[in-house]
Amino acid sequence: MWCALAVVPPRTRGRRAQPRYRISTESSLYILNVEMPGFLPFRGSLMLDTVCVAMVGITIALAVSIYLVRYQRQERWHRTIQLVLASVLAVAVLAFELDLRLLTNWRELARESVYYPSGWVDRVLWIHLLFAIPTPLMWGAIIVSALRNYSHRRHDAKYWERHRWWGRLAAGMMFGTAVSGWVFYWIAFVA
Repeated sequence: MWCALAVVPPRTRGRRAQPRYRISTESSLYILNVEMPGFLPFRGSLMLDTVCVAMVGITIALAVSIYLVRYQRQERWHRTIQLVLASVLAVAVLAFELDLRLLTNWRELARESVYYPSGWVDRVLWIHLLFAIPTPLMWGAIIVSALRNYSHRRHDAKYWERHRWWGRLAAGMMFGTAVSGWVFYWIAFVA
């Protein structure tokens, strides 16, 4: 949430008053007040629409990467796809967060939703964040561990079993992030 510092005029009754400050979380203060409508025929912004559509591609590429290493034993392709996906996702998340923090007031776009007054938009957002926050951290740790251990532990079955277990968990978390993100997009910007 973007917070703005607001000066509240003090009440004076014959004495010299000091200004009071409060934090307003519902402020419409944004660094750049630029409205960039999305390309989907809904209320989402350009970046919201981009991330919504990009998650389809990321989910498919993740499934292809897992298929290649599991059934085709193509470890190099798996590694390359995972590194590209991690890089693309890092840039996308950074751009998405900058857009939401500085450019787009997503709550204003979501206010027209039939689910906004009942609080379902926020509930679904919290569910989405339960997946979205730990997933890149877990994925990053798995990638760093694999890059460090690939050459000297290549034939260590115990390590790769652990890598497979954590990879499955991270893939499930990524799938949960995608599905909960699509549900949030639908509830907030379509309905």
